[in-house]
Amino acid sequence: MPSVAEGAVVVGIDGSGSARRAAVWAAAEAVKRGKRLRLVHVYAVPQVRVPAVVPSAEALRSAFEARGAEWLAEACDAVAERYPDLIVESAAREWAPVAALIQESQAASLIVLGSRGLGGFTGLLVGSTAVALAQHGHCPVVVARGKQPEDGPPETGPVVAGTDGSESSDAALAFAFDEASLRGTELIVVRVWNEVTDHESARAHALTVDPDAIESAERQALDEQLAPWRAKFPDLVVETVVARGRPVRALLGFGEHAQLLVVGSRGRGGFRGMLLGSTSQALVAHSECPVAVVRPALTGRENE
Repeated sequence: MPSVAEGAVVVGIDGSGSARRAAVWAAAEAVKRGKRLRLVHVYAVPQVRVPAVVPSAEALRSAFEARGAEWLAEACDAVAERYPDLIVESAAREWAPVAALIQESQAASLIVLGSRGLGGFTGLLVGSTAVALAQHGHCPVVVARGKQPEDGPPETGPVVAGTDGSESSDAALAFAFDEASLRGTELIVVRVWNEVTDHESARAHALTVDPDAIESAERQALDEQLAPWRAKFPDLVVETVVARGRPVRALLGFGEHAQLLVVGSRGRGGFRGMLLGSTSQALVAHSECPVAVVRPALTGRENE
């Protein structure tokens, strides 16, 4: 892998406005963390037989590399306007985008992507590609979104974390507490339940079960899960929400006024399969703020 500063915040660049806005958002994150910013463009040269009128592989490679260098320079300029003192490095890499980002994640503290793109990063967090990055990446992944397609990510509001008591949601909480502390803002922790499944075993509730008893048990479980984090961050304002309904709908609602939404990569109850299928697509496609996905034991700062 090309030389990269340990713990850098890495951004996928594809020439789109979304990627440039993601780079500026990631620059702010790098400043908060005291880290370098690394901008990466990945391109692939088709390895097929082509007619003589088509440029050679070497000519295509040179063209892709030159275009990537231009897009990286544009992103660097956008970052420099807001954060002129930030150390920024860039690299154009010939490889498959997902494989390259997974490799980059080995040294990164965070991978940041735009919500829509023009090239190799288009739709990166939708479908099988999202599953691969979430399952095999080595650091948290953030999709930097705004309220409207052309808007930058919001810079005010609370950090919102979704939890279901699973190991994955513990990792999400670690990241969320850290992010709220770094940003000097409130943390809202959301736990959602419904009558169909319980958070421990995903077995059907009996029809005679008392909803008030379920909510009380969920709230107690949430308080127990948060106790060590409250002790670690005693000055952080933490609001807890226990809601009855659908996790995606609840999180999207809180995301309307948040600056960051944090979820685990998988769960065992209401957030089961958070990155597998329609749930992940809904969050990434419709959230009005950046969405961070955190794997178990990979909180982005704990190993520094």
